[in-house]
This record gives sequence, C-alpha cells and structure tokens, in this order.
Amino acid sequence: METNLYEIRKNKTNFVSEAILSSADANKFIRQFYSDDIGVYESFFIMMLNNAAKCIGYAKISQGGIVGTVVDVRIVAKYAIDSLATRIILAHNHPSGNLTPSIQDKTITTKISEALNLFDIKVTDHLILAEDLDKYYSFADNNLI
Repeated sequence: METNLYEIRKNKTNFVSEAILSSADANKFIRQFYSDDIGVYESFFIMMLNNAAKCIGYAKISQGGIVGTVVDVRIVAKYAIDSLATRIILAHNHPSGNLTPSIQDKTITTKISEALNLFDIKVTDHLILAEDLDKYYSFADNNLI
C-alpha cells in the first residue's frame, strides 16, 4: 500500500521525523518503508527533507520487477515541491544484492538533480539497498553527487 504524503503530515503519530545527517542515517530510516519483498521487486522511494535535514515525508515512486522499475521525474518533482522540501534523498533496492550503480541509476539521478535544481531543491544522496540491513551504496559517499 502506498502512503500519501498528506496522510503523513496529518497523522504525525505514525511518522517520526528524524535528522538525516549521513548515508547510514538515510539507510536506517528508509528501510522502515520497505517490506519483505526487498529481495524480490525493485522499488524506488524518495525522502523529503527540510533545511535542518529532518525528514518531513517520503513517497514510494514506483515498484517494478526483478531487474528494474520506471521512475518518472515529474512525479519525484511533484512530491518534492508539494512537501516544500529543500533537499531530497533517493533510494531504491537491487534484489540481486549487487550494489554497483547501473548506467540507468546514474542517468536518473542526474535527470532528477537537474530538474529539481530549477526549484532550488538539492538531491543530497541516492542509496542503492540490498536485502541485508547493512549493505547499501551511497552516491554521495562515492562522490557521484
């Protein structure tokens, strides 16, 4: 079931805002929105943050198959703008467990970053997650953002 950003803002008892200060913080925080199918289907999420780096919302952008999912830049921009985010973090999983970013991963990150720059919204990281809780790849940690 997809969660609506507006439901999160209205019902703050179900959503605890945390400061996301590192890729480890982002990894820990975003995993609460994935379910047991993290090793089966590729899913793409965004976390919206305010100027204090506190997560003010999240959205599931897409869920695909075993080897990919379609990400529409306009939908990402809509959630980022509607939430009044000043920065966002992208996250998706690789069911295979291979954390190496694909050409498509790099391309969509660049497209989203360029689109959101028009609105002064910064993409601060893009995480690729594996099923194992401690396994992830950070674009920021690897100087790709």
